[in-house]
Amino acid sequence: MSTLTADPARTAPAGARAPRSRRMPRLGGPVWLVWRQHRAALWTLLALTLLTALAMVHLRGELTNHLAASVRGGPGLEQHVGRLFSVGSYLGYAPVLAGVLIGAPLVAGDLETGTAKLVTSQSVSRLRWLTTKLVMPAALIALSTTLLGAVFTWWWNPVRSQADTLEWTSSALFDVTGPMPAAYALLTFTVGAAVGMLLRRTLVSMVVTLGIVVAIGVVWDRFRLDLGNVLSVTTDTGVGPDARQPELPAQAVQQGQGTDFLTDSGARLDWTTCLDTMENTRAHTACLKSKHVIGYAADYLPASEMQPMQWLGAAIMLTATAAVTTFIIIWGRKRLL
Repeated sequence: MSTLTADPARTAPAGARAPRSRRMPRLGGPVWLVWRQHRAALWTLLALTLLTALAMVHLRGELTNHLAASVRGGPGLEQHVGRLFSVGSYLGYAPVLAGVLIGAPLVAGDLETGTAKLVTSQSVSRLRWLTTKLVMPAALIALSTTLLGAVFTWWWNPVRSQADTLEWTSSALFDVTGPMPAAYALLTFTVGAAVGMLLRRTLVSMVVTLGIVVAIGVVWDRFRLDLGNVLSVTTDTGVGPDARQPELPAQAVQQGQGTDFLTDSGARLDWTTCLDTMENTRAHTACLKSKHVIGYAADYLPASEMQPMQWLGAAIMLTATAAVTTFIIIWGRKRLL
């Protein structure tokens, strides 16, 4: 006698729905593999993001309490401003960590251990494997850096107009707010992944990536301020100890080597003009009059330029990120193994 197994769908009363499986969907395929391989680094990234965000929320609470208990900041504001600047400086290392610790080992590790050959020999194509390897860490990096940048901006806002020592052009503020954190970290991440794919050795790729990321930072610091529209302010009431100096708008950051001299023709002379006569006031004044100097001139970047500069800088970095990603996909499809 044969034993039949009851089919729930057949034995259920008419009109009744078959019971659904209560098991939650699980990751599978390349997504599961990428998470399994890099779960330690990704969990660490998420944990550090959460802890740093909570720390900034706590420090902002202390700052607002101080501002509420004092007039215009009062004594002790410098300590809170110093904390803000220090945390901003530490957040500036996020692109380095994204490139060296996440990007460089991403593909290099699989190529070094042979995992890439094993995976792509199955039903997974190289394009799908590379795309999954890049998208999952990139999404978490973008999420983490954007969150940290938003919390940091929220912390900075109460003293944005009070703390004269915090220039918004500083990398500790400019590079960690707005769209810049995500764009910068994604660029270094993809650069690290490209280096790892080319060199195929994890440790060597990390060292080379570190050098490239540092070089990117040097170039960025050199040309970052060139993205803004520099304005000028002048005076025409003479020069000397009693003459009126150019007044910059609130939160504006002066550019150049210092205040220049303005001539009656509109030309500008740098601050070293007649420097050899500085010790003799009469001789110095006569020297400047002989050069038709009538006042001062100063260049500055207004605070309103911060967001346009950040978005332009982020657009440049994201364009470079897209170019590096395209290179990874094209090279990986043809010469990966």
